[in-house]
Amino acid sequence: MIETWRWFGPNDPVTLNDIRQAGASGIVTALHSLANGTVWPVDAIAARRDMIAAAGLRWEVVESVPVHEDIKRGAKGWEAKADAWAQSLRNLAACGITTVCYNFMPLLDWTRTDLSFELPDGARCLRYDAVDAALFDIHILKRPGAEQSHRDDIVALARTRFASLTPQAAEALTQTIIAGLPGAEESFDLDGFRAHLALYHGIDAAQLRANLAAFLKRVVPVAQELGVRLGIHPDDPPFPIFGLPRVVSTADDLRAILEMVDSPANGLTFCTGSLGVRPDNDLPSMLEQFGARVAFLHLRATLREDNGVSFHEAPHLAGDVDMVAVARAALAAEAKQGRALPFRPDHGHMLAHDQRVASTPGYPYIGRLRGLAELRGVLHTLENIG
Repeated sequence: MIETWRWFGPNDPVTLNDIRQAGASGIVTALHSLANGTVWPVDAIAARRDMIAAAGLRWEVVESVPVHEDIKRGAKGWEAKADAWAQSLRNLAACGITTVCYNFMPLLDWTRTDLSFELPDGARCLRYDAVDAALFDIHILKRPGAEQSHRDDIVALARTRFASLTPQAAEALTQTIIAGLPGAEESFDLDGFRAHLALYHGIDAAQLRANLAAFLKRVVPVAQELGVRLGIHPDDPPFPIFGLPRVVSTADDLRAILEMVDSPANGLTFCTGSLGVRPDNDLPSMLEQFGARVAFLHLRATLREDNGVSFHEAPHLAGDVDMVAVARAALAAEAKQGRALPFRPDHGHMLAHDQRVASTPGYPYIGRLRGLAELRGVLHTLENIG
Protein backbone atom coordinates (compact mmCIF):
# COMPACT_ATOMS: atom_id res chain seq x y z
CA MET A 1 0.00 0.00 0.00
CA ILE A 2 1.09 3.58 -0.62
CA GLU A 3 1.66 5.60 2.55
CA THR A 4 0.34 9.13 2.07
CA TRP A 5 -0.02 12.24 4.21
CA ARG A 6 -2.43 15.15 3.98
CA TRP A 7 -0.70 18.47 3.37
CA PHE A 8 -2.54 21.79 3.24
CA GLY A 9 -0.04 23.52 0.99
CA PRO A 10 2.84 25.93 1.58
CA ASN A 11 1.18 27.49 4.65
CA ASP A 12 0.80 24.15 6.44
CA PRO A 13 2.87 24.14 9.67
CA VAL A 14 3.91 20.58 8.77
CA THR A 15 6.41 20.87 5.92
CA LEU A 16 7.09 18.53 3.04
CA ASN A 17 10.45 17.76 4.63
CA ASP A 18 8.67 16.80 7.86
CA ILE A 19 6.40 14.49 5.88
CA ARG A 20 9.27 12.80 4.11
CA GLN A 21 10.91 12.11 7.48
CA ALA A 22 7.66 10.47 8.64
CA GLY A 23 8.19 7.83 5.95
CA ALA A 24 5.28 8.72 3.69
CA SER A 25 5.94 8.75 -0.04
CA GLY A 26 2.71 10.30 -1.28
CA ILE A 27 0.99 13.61 -0.69
CA VAL A 28 -2.74 14.21 -0.43
CA THR A 29 -3.55 17.85 -1.13
CA ALA A 30 -5.61 20.32 -3.14
CA LEU A 31 -5.49 23.86 -4.47
CA HIS A 32 -7.26 25.18 -1.39
CA SER A 33 -7.01 28.83 -2.40
CA LEU A 34 -9.31 28.41 -5.41
CA ALA A 35 -13.01 29.14 -4.98
CA ASN A 36 -15.56 26.36 -5.33
CA GLY A 37 -16.66 25.98 -8.93
CA THR A 38 -13.37 27.30 -10.32
CA VAL A 39 -11.62 25.25 -12.98
CA TRP A 40 -8.19 24.29 -11.69
CA PRO A 41 -5.61 25.66 -14.17
CA VAL A 42 -2.99 23.29 -15.54
CA ASP A 43 -0.15 25.62 -14.63
CA ALA A 44 -1.27 25.84 -10.98
CA ILE A 45 -1.62 22.06 -10.76
CA ALA A 46 1.79 21.51 -12.35
CA ALA A 47 3.44 24.04 -10.04
CA ARG A 48 2.07 22.29 -6.95
CA ARG A 49 3.00 18.86 -8.33
CA ASP A 50 6.55 20.03 -9.04
CA MET A 51 6.90 21.60 -5.59
CA ILE A 52 5.99 18.25 -4.05
CA ALA A 53 8.31 16.34 -6.38
CA ALA A 54 11.21 18.63 -5.49
CA ALA A 55 10.85 17.42 -1.90
CA GLY A 56 11.18 13.80 -3.01
CA LEU A 57 7.46 13.07 -2.78
CA ARG A 58 4.61 12.47 -5.22
CA TRP A 59 1.18 14.07 -5.38
CA GLU A 60 -0.83 10.84 -5.15
CA VAL A 61 -4.36 11.98 -4.32
CA VAL A 62 -6.40 15.15 -4.70
CA GLU A 63 -8.48 15.84 -1.62
CA SER A 64 -10.69 17.39 -2.66
CA VAL A 65 -12.05 18.94 -5.82
CA PRO A 66 -15.04 20.63 -4.15
CA VAL A 67 -18.51 19.90 -5.49
CA HIS A 68 -20.42 23.19 -5.71
CA GLU A 69 -23.55 23.52 -3.56
CA ASP A 70 -25.60 24.24 -6.70
CA ILE A 71 -24.76 20.73 -7.90
CA LYS A 72 -25.78 19.18 -4.59
CA ARG A 73 -29.07 21.07 -4.61
CA GLY A 74 -29.70 20.49 -8.31
CA ALA A 75 -30.09 24.25 -8.71
CA LYS A 76 -30.61 25.91 -12.06
CA GLY A 77 -27.34 25.90 -14.00
CA TRP A 78 -25.78 23.04 -12.03
CA GLU A 79 -24.72 21.36 -15.27
CA ALA A 80 -22.23 24.13 -16.09
CA LYS A 81 -20.65 23.77 -12.66
CA ALA A 82 -20.42 20.00 -13.13
CA ASP A 83 -18.75 20.54 -16.49
CA ALA A 84 -16.24 22.88 -14.83
CA TRP A 85 -15.58 20.15 -12.25
CA ALA A 86 -14.96 17.67 -15.07
CA GLN A 87 -12.55 20.11 -16.71
CA SER A 88 -10.53 20.16 -13.50
CA LEU A 89 -10.31 16.37 -13.82
CA ARG A 90 -8.95 16.78 -17.35
CA ASN A 91 -6.33 19.23 -16.14
CA LEU A 92 -5.32 17.01 -13.24
CA ALA A 93 -4.99 13.99 -15.52
CA ALA A 94 -2.84 16.04 -17.89
CA CYS A 95 -0.45 16.50 -14.96
CA GLY A 96 -0.45 12.79 -14.08
CA ILE A 97 -2.74 12.99 -11.03
CA THR A 98 -5.49 10.41 -11.32
CA THR A 99 -7.03 9.75 -7.89
CA VAL A 100 -9.59 12.31 -6.76
CA CYS A 101 -11.45 12.33 -3.45
CA TYR A 102 -14.64 14.38 -3.11
CA ASN A 103 -17.74 14.50 -0.92
CA PHE A 104 -21.44 15.20 -1.31
CA MET A 105 -22.24 16.51 2.18
CA PRO A 106 -24.61 19.50 2.04
CA LEU A 107 -23.12 22.77 3.33
CA LEU A 108 -20.89 21.34 6.04
CA ASP A 109 -17.91 19.11 5.48
CA TRP A 110 -16.76 17.04 8.46
CA THR A 111 -18.25 18.41 11.67
CA ARG A 112 -17.00 18.43 15.27
CA THR A 113 -18.02 20.34 18.40
CA ASP A 114 -14.63 20.27 20.19
CA LEU A 115 -11.22 20.54 18.55
CA SER A 116 -9.18 19.95 21.71
CA PHE A 117 -10.92 17.38 23.92
CA GLU A 118 -8.59 16.19 26.68
CA LEU A 119 -8.25 12.43 27.14
CA PRO A 120 -7.27 10.72 30.42
CA ASP A 121 -3.64 10.37 29.28
CA GLY A 122 -3.35 14.11 28.54
CA ALA A 123 -3.57 13.78 24.76
CA ARG A 124 -6.08 15.99 22.97
CA CYS A 125 -8.39 15.00 20.15
CA LEU A 126 -11.42 15.95 18.07
CA ARG A 127 -14.87 15.24 19.50
CA TYR A 128 -18.50 15.32 18.41
CA ASP A 129 -20.73 15.90 21.43
CA ALA A 130 -24.37 15.27 20.52
CA VAL A 131 -25.52 17.48 23.40
CA ASP A 132 -23.47 20.43 22.15
CA ALA A 133 -24.71 19.80 18.61
CA ALA A 134 -28.32 19.88 19.84
CA LEU A 135 -27.61 22.97 21.95
CA PHE A 136 -26.30 24.77 18.88
CA ASP A 137 -29.14 23.58 16.66
CA ILE A 138 -31.97 24.44 19.08
CA HIS A 139 -30.73 27.41 21.10
CA ILE A 140 -28.13 29.20 18.95
CA LEU A 141 -29.09 28.44 15.37
CA LYS A 142 -32.77 28.28 16.45
CA ARG A 143 -33.67 26.11 13.48
CA PRO A 144 -37.44 25.59 13.23
CA GLY A 145 -38.36 22.07 14.34
CA ALA A 146 -34.85 21.36 15.58
CA GLU A 147 -36.02 19.59 18.74
CA GLN A 148 -37.61 16.85 16.62
CA SER A 149 -34.19 16.02 15.15
CA HIS A 150 -32.71 14.99 18.50
CA ARG A 151 -33.54 12.39 21.14
CA ASP A 152 -35.60 13.65 24.08
CA ASP A 153 -32.81 12.98 26.58
CA ILE A 154 -30.31 14.88 24.42
CA VAL A 155 -32.74 17.81 24.12
CA ALA A 156 -33.14 17.95 27.91
CA LEU A 157 -29.39 17.87 28.50
CA ALA A 158 -28.88 20.58 25.87
CA ARG A 159 -31.46 22.80 27.59
CA THR A 160 -29.70 22.44 30.94
CA ARG A 161 -26.27 23.07 29.44
CA PHE A 162 -27.45 26.13 27.52
CA ALA A 163 -28.78 27.71 30.73
CA SER A 164 -25.22 28.12 32.02
CA LEU A 165 -23.45 28.72 28.70
CA THR A 166 -21.39 31.91 28.52
CA PRO A 167 -21.51 34.12 25.42
CA GLN A 168 -17.85 33.30 24.81
CA ALA A 169 -18.50 29.56 24.91
CA ALA A 170 -21.51 29.96 22.62
CA GLU A 171 -19.40 31.85 20.09
CA ALA A 172 -16.60 29.27 20.29
CA LEU A 173 -19.05 26.43 19.66
CA THR A 174 -20.61 28.31 16.74
CA GLN A 175 -17.23 28.95 15.15
CA THR A 176 -16.17 25.33 15.59
CA ILE A 177 -19.28 24.05 13.82
CA ILE A 178 -19.84 26.50 10.97
CA ALA A 179 -16.63 28.45 10.37
CA GLY A 180 -15.09 25.60 8.40
CA LEU A 181 -12.73 22.87 9.58
CA PRO A 182 -9.53 22.02 7.67
CA GLY A 183 -10.31 21.07 4.11
CA ALA A 184 -13.89 22.28 4.43
CA GLU A 185 -15.36 23.59 1.24
CA GLU A 186 -17.43 26.41 2.75
CA SER A 187 -17.43 28.57 5.87
CA PHE A 188 -20.24 30.72 7.21
CA ASP A 189 -21.35 33.19 9.82
CA LEU A 190 -24.59 32.38 11.63
CA ASP A 191 -26.89 34.40 9.37
CA GLY A 192 -25.17 33.06 6.27
CA PHE A 193 -25.58 29.51 7.51
CA ARG A 194 -29.29 30.07 8.13
CA ALA A 195 -29.68 31.49 4.62
CA HIS A 196 -27.92 28.52 3.03
CA LEU A 197 -29.91 26.06 5.14
CA ALA A 198 -33.08 27.62 3.76
CA LEU A 199 -31.94 26.76 0.24
CA TYR A 200 -32.11 23.08 1.18
CA HIS A 201 -35.74 23.32 2.26
CA GLY A 202 -37.64 20.50 0.58
CA ILE A 203 -34.51 18.54 -0.36
CA ASP A 204 -34.69 15.20 1.41
CA ALA A 205 -32.36 12.21 1.16
CA ALA A 206 -34.14 10.87 -1.92
CA GLN A 207 -33.71 14.17 -3.77
CA LEU A 208 -30.08 14.57 -2.70
CA ARG A 209 -29.41 11.01 -3.90
CA ALA A 210 -31.03 11.81 -7.24
CA ASN A 211 -28.87 14.93 -7.55
CA LEU A 212 -25.76 12.85 -6.83
CA ALA A 213 -26.78 10.33 -9.49
CA ALA A 214 -27.26 13.10 -12.06
CA PHE A 215 -23.83 14.53 -11.21
CA LEU A 216 -22.12 11.15 -11.49
CA LYS A 217 -23.77 10.35 -14.81
CA ARG A 218 -22.31 13.60 -16.13
CA VAL A 219 -18.75 13.37 -14.77
CA VAL A 220 -17.91 9.65 -14.43
CA PRO A 221 -17.69 9.07 -18.21
CA VAL A 222 -15.12 11.88 -18.36
CA ALA A 223 -13.16 10.34 -15.48
CA GLN A 224 -13.25 6.91 -17.10
CA GLU A 225 -11.97 8.30 -20.40
CA LEU A 226 -9.09 9.99 -18.55
CA GLY A 227 -8.19 7.00 -16.36
CA VAL A 228 -9.15 8.99 -13.26
CA ARG A 229 -10.53 7.16 -10.22
CA LEU A 230 -13.06 9.11 -8.19
CA GLY A 231 -13.56 8.29 -4.52
CA ILE A 232 -16.59 9.69 -2.72
CA HIS A 233 -15.94 10.33 0.98
CA PRO A 234 -18.52 9.16 3.53
CA ASP A 235 -20.59 11.58 5.57
CA ASP A 236 -18.87 12.72 8.76
CA PRO A 237 -20.69 12.17 11.04
CA PRO A 238 -22.69 9.51 9.17
CA PHE A 239 -26.16 10.72 10.12
CA PRO A 240 -28.28 13.80 9.36
CA ILE A 241 -27.32 17.01 11.14
CA PHE A 242 -29.11 20.38 11.37
CA GLY A 243 -31.91 19.07 9.17
CA LEU A 244 -29.57 18.32 6.28
CA PRO A 245 -29.87 14.91 4.60
CA ARG A 246 -27.01 12.42 4.32
CA VAL A 247 -26.66 9.80 1.58
CA VAL A 248 -23.13 8.37 2.05
CA SER A 249 -23.39 6.79 5.50
CA THR A 250 -24.17 3.06 5.26
CA ALA A 251 -23.39 -0.04 3.23
CA ASP A 252 -26.70 0.40 1.40
CA ASP A 253 -25.73 3.99 0.55
CA LEU A 254 -22.37 2.92 -0.86
CA ARG A 255 -23.95 0.13 -2.88
CA ALA A 256 -26.51 2.54 -4.35
CA ILE A 257 -23.79 5.01 -5.33
CA LEU A 258 -21.71 2.37 -7.09
CA GLU A 259 -24.80 1.23 -8.98
CA MET A 260 -25.59 4.77 -10.17
CA VAL A 261 -22.79 4.47 -12.73
CA ASP A 262 -21.22 1.02 -12.99
CA SER A 263 -17.66 2.06 -13.79
CA PRO A 264 -14.27 1.57 -12.12
CA ALA A 265 -13.99 5.36 -12.26
CA ASN A 266 -16.94 5.64 -9.87
CA GLY A 267 -15.28 4.60 -6.63
CA LEU A 268 -15.05 5.14 -2.90
CA THR A 269 -12.83 6.82 -0.38
CA PHE A 270 -13.18 4.28 2.43
CA CYS A 271 -12.93 6.29 5.66
CA THR A 272 -13.03 4.02 8.68
CA GLY A 273 -13.30 6.97 11.06
CA SER A 274 -16.47 8.27 9.44
CA LEU A 275 -18.18 4.94 8.74
CA GLY A 276 -17.07 3.46 12.05
CA VAL A 277 -19.18 5.88 14.08
CA ARG A 278 -22.25 3.80 13.18
CA PRO A 279 -22.45 0.49 15.05
CA ASP A 280 -24.41 -1.03 12.14
CA ASN A 281 -21.48 -0.55 9.75
CA ASP A 282 -19.38 -3.73 9.62
CA LEU A 283 -16.21 -2.22 8.17
CA PRO A 284 -14.30 -5.40 7.20
CA SER A 285 -17.43 -6.79 5.55
CA MET A 286 -18.00 -3.52 3.69
CA LEU A 287 -14.43 -3.56 2.42
CA GLU A 288 -14.91 -7.13 1.23
CA GLN A 289 -18.09 -6.13 -0.60
CA PHE A 290 -16.80 -2.93 -2.18
CA GLY A 291 -13.04 -3.52 -2.29
CA ALA A 292 -12.89 -3.61 -6.08
CA ARG A 293 -14.13 -0.02 -6.18
CA VAL A 294 -12.05 1.51 -3.38
CA ALA A 295 -9.83 4.29 -4.72
CA PHE A 296 -8.34 5.58 -1.46
CA LEU A 297 -8.47 4.80 2.26
CA HIS A 298 -8.55 6.91 5.42
CA LEU A 299 -7.54 4.68 8.33
CA ARG A 300 -8.42 5.98 11.78
CA ALA A 301 -10.62 4.99 14.71
CA THR A 302 -13.39 6.59 16.74
CA LEU A 303 -14.92 5.65 20.08
CA ARG A 304 -18.65 5.95 20.65
CA GLU A 305 -19.54 7.43 24.03
CA ASP A 306 -22.20 6.32 26.52
CA ASN A 307 -25.14 8.10 24.87
CA GLY A 308 -24.42 6.28 21.60
CA VAL A 309 -24.43 9.38 19.40
CA SER A 310 -21.43 11.29 20.74
CA PHE A 311 -17.95 10.13 19.80
CA HIS A 312 -14.33 11.15 19.91
CA GLU A 313 -11.30 10.18 17.89
CA ALA A 314 -9.44 7.24 19.38
CA PRO A 315 -5.87 6.01 18.86
CA HIS A 316 -5.55 4.36 15.46
CA LEU A 317 -5.45 0.82 16.86
CA ALA A 318 -8.09 1.37 19.55
CA GLY A 319 -11.69 2.55 19.64
CA ASP A 320 -14.58 0.85 17.89
CA VAL A 321 -12.70 0.02 14.68
CA ASP A 322 -11.06 -3.40 14.37
CA MET A 323 -8.11 -1.95 12.48
CA VAL A 324 -6.33 -5.28 12.04
CA ALA A 325 -9.40 -6.77 10.33
CA VAL A 326 -9.79 -3.61 8.26
CA ALA A 327 -6.13 -3.73 7.21
CA ARG A 328 -6.47 -7.39 6.22
CA ALA A 329 -9.53 -6.55 4.09
CA ALA A 330 -7.73 -3.56 2.57
CA LEU A 331 -4.82 -5.75 1.50
CA ALA A 332 -7.29 -8.19 -0.07
CA ALA A 333 -8.91 -5.30 -1.95
CA GLU A 334 -5.51 -4.20 -3.16
CA ALA A 335 -4.74 -7.71 -4.41
CA LYS A 336 -8.13 -7.90 -6.13
CA GLN A 337 -7.42 -4.64 -7.97
CA GLY A 338 -3.85 -5.61 -8.82
CA ARG A 339 -2.49 -2.19 -7.90
CA ALA A 340 -1.15 -0.40 -4.84
CA LEU A 341 -3.83 1.56 -2.99
CA PRO A 342 -3.07 4.87 -1.27
CA PHE A 343 -4.01 5.32 2.37
CA ARG A 344 -3.38 7.98 4.96
CA PRO A 345 -3.53 7.90 8.76
CA ASP A 346 -6.10 10.68 8.50
CA HIS A 347 -6.40 12.55 11.81
CA GLY A 348 -4.23 12.23 14.89
CA HIS A 349 -4.18 13.12 18.55
CA MET A 350 -2.26 16.16 19.74
CA LEU A 351 0.60 14.55 21.65
CA ALA A 352 3.38 16.18 23.68
CA HIS A 353 5.07 18.81 21.47
CA ASP A 354 1.96 18.98 19.25
CA GLN A 355 0.24 20.83 22.11
CA ARG A 356 2.93 23.50 22.22
CA VAL A 357 3.08 24.44 18.55
CA ALA A 358 0.62 25.62 15.94
CA SER A 359 -1.07 22.86 13.98
CA THR A 360 -4.08 22.43 11.75
CA PRO A 361 -7.01 21.03 13.83
CA GLY A 362 -7.04 17.27 13.51
CA TYR A 363 -3.70 17.22 11.71
CA PRO A 364 -0.83 17.49 14.22
CA TYR A 365 2.52 16.03 13.28
CA ILE A 366 3.38 13.66 16.13
CA GLY A 367 -0.13 12.24 16.44
CA ARG A 368 -0.23 11.34 12.77
CA LEU A 369 3.38 10.12 12.87
CA ARG A 370 2.35 7.68 15.60
CA GLY A 371 -0.74 6.63 13.64
CA LEU A 372 1.18 6.04 10.44
CA ALA A 373 3.85 4.03 12.27
CA GLU A 374 1.22 1.84 13.94
CA LEU A 375 -0.61 1.24 10.67
CA ARG A 376 2.67 0.50 8.91
CA GLY A 377 3.43 -2.12 11.55
CA VAL A 378 0.05 -3.80 11.17
CA LEU A 379 0.29 -3.86 7.37
CA HIS A 380 3.89 -5.09 7.40
CA THR A 381 2.98 -7.92 9.76
CA LEU A 382 -0.06 -8.99 7.74
CA GLU A 383 1.91 -8.91 4.50
CA ASN A 384 4.64 -11.07 5.97
CA ILE A 385 2.47 -13.68 7.65
CA GLY A 386 0.30 -14.02 4.55
